Amino acid sequence: MDFQELVHSRRSTRGFKDRPVPKAVIAEIIEDAKRAPSSMNSQPWHVHVLTGAPLDEVRRRNMEEMVAGKPSKRDIFTHGPYEGAHRERQVGVAKQLFAAMGIARDDKAMRQDWVLRGFRQFDAPVSLVLTYDRVLDPGATCHFDLGALCYGIVLAAWDRGIGAVVNGQGIARSDIVREVASIPDDEAIMTCVALGYPDDRFPANAVKSERTPAEAFVRYVGFD
Repeated sequence: MDFQELVHSRRSTRGFKDRPVPKAVIAEIIEDAKRAPSSMNSQPWHVHVLTGAPLDEVRRRNMEEMVAGKPSKRDIFTHGPYEGAHRERQVGVAKQLFAAMGIARDDKAMRQDWVLRGFRQFDAPVSLVLTYDRVLDPGATCHFDLGALCYGIVLAAWDRGIGAVVNGQGIARSDIVREVASIPDDEAIMTCVALGYPDDRFPANAVKSERTPAEAFVRYVGFD
């Protein structure tokens, strides 16, 4: 794909085929993504690639803790519930997804099932857990750098016919992820990317989230 086609065709994948992703392909994706810019070329990132039994254990325990009502344990500071325009956009994509999946507004069981899919990382065959060097906290610069790497991973995967979804729910219990994946204490867990071959029969995979018109958030200064 050329760049414009790649960017505009990409969608978040939430339904995956039961098909492993070769380690060599994942390595290629990371090789492309690591060309992302970082502050002063600091490259503060680490990628822990999980599949098989370790990934199954992470998602099982993560989901069980959430079902039991246990609080999240994230390494990073997170905001409270979205409000205002951010909440409207969150609700907007939820409506798109629920409509595609045939989940009615009053169907609490199906809505709960959808939430649990997120905690299971949508049953993807691979999870890339993204971390950064904790010594760089506090500060948002390393978070910004990791975001660049994350987007590079998503695009490089899509270019190879592999779907991905950035999935904060999947590491809601970062303590479990750290234990199972043996992630060192000097790395902070930021997020994860669920990765796999898209299941085209899964209705939510056809959903393309809406984007705010550029004129709503872009200002041009000094142009004629």
